[in-house]
Amino acid sequence: MTIEETNGISNASFERAVQKSKLLEADLYKNPSKYRVLTGDRPTGNLHIGHYFGSILNRVKLQNLGVETFILIADYQVLTDRDVFKDISKYVFELTLDYLACGLDPKQHNTCIFPHSHIPELNQLLLPFLTLVSLSELNKNPTVKEEISVSGKEVINAGMYTYPVHQAADILFCRSNVVPVGKDQLPHIELTRTIAKRFNTKFNTNLFPEPVGLLSESPLILGLDGNQKMSKSRNNSIMIKATEDETFKLIKSAKTDSERHITFDPVNRPEVSNLLRLSSLCLGKSPDEIAKEIGDLGSGKLKQVTTEALNSYFKEIREKRKQLESDRSYVLGVLQDGISKARQVAIETLDEVREVMNMKI
Repeated sequence: MTIEETNGISNASFERAVQKSKLLEADLYKNPSKYRVLTGDRPTGNLHIGHYFGSILNRVKLQNLGVETFILIADYQVLTDRDVFKDISKYVFELTLDYLACGLDPKQHNTCIFPHSHIPELNQLLLPFLTLVSLSELNKNPTVKEEISVSGKEVINAGMYTYPVHQAADILFCRSNVVPVGKDQLPHIELTRTIAKRFNTKFNTNLFPEPVGLLSESPLILGLDGNQKMSKSRNNSIMIKATEDETFKLIKSAKTDSERHITFDPVNRPEVSNLLRLSSLCLGKSPDEIAKEIGDLGSGKLKQVTTEALNSYFKEIREKRKQLESDRSYVLGVLQDGISKARQVAIETLDEVREVMNMKI
């Protein structure tokens, strides 16, 4: 990887994505009814604060603006790199709890939460989409390369290589034109745009829009080690549902450095700067401002400030989640309603796909 690249994305490409995102965001506030959002997560466990600040907060804002929002639980994709099928149902439920606690609300807004294994019409799009990309393009995907590396597996199944195409099906089945993402997911958005363009060109249609990635203000949240993306698999994360005591212990164990004076310097002091950034997201102050307030009080004070900021910010979310845990029928009802709505949309899209491909009988 060259110095001009981060996470497999050239700085020039990232800057273009940032500009597109800014233009999109400005228009979203003016014309929310023009847009449809598709985003989601794999059910591999509970969501952490990196998920929240990196994407979920954006989803809630869009929902509240009045943008139609599809939240997909990518349960099939879990099978590409994990042997957790016995727990998938539990994780789908837990993920839905996190969504609802964070403010995604299908009962009050035009929001749909559903697992894609329950939408067979969506998954049928995978076959024609696979014919529109080359093996070379799949091999070059930097996010897939990273996932393969993190998985630690010696034998990689075909699903790992093709899941960016499956993601394209997830995005395009509902003809989404907005996808809230972090920086590391931008290669998938570009592949989705490529597939949409190639399908429309090949079959002389304008059926699929070319979606734009909507970056959050914090597109990449680092873990407690301060130098890698926050991830459950790297054991460097704080769960949204964590208790105050759990949060305290995790922040206490976070890596810092030996310099007592606290400064915000992401290049030379990534661990300290990461805690400052987390505090900033919760307190609404700049990392530099918080650093100046702490000054010579050292990493102990920094960790105290960060812990208090996180526990205060997530207090209501955690309380709401506890309440929802005791109402299983409500949570399952949200999923059933989401499946019903998503299937109807997928049936309509697949019908149009068959028509433009001359496959209708």
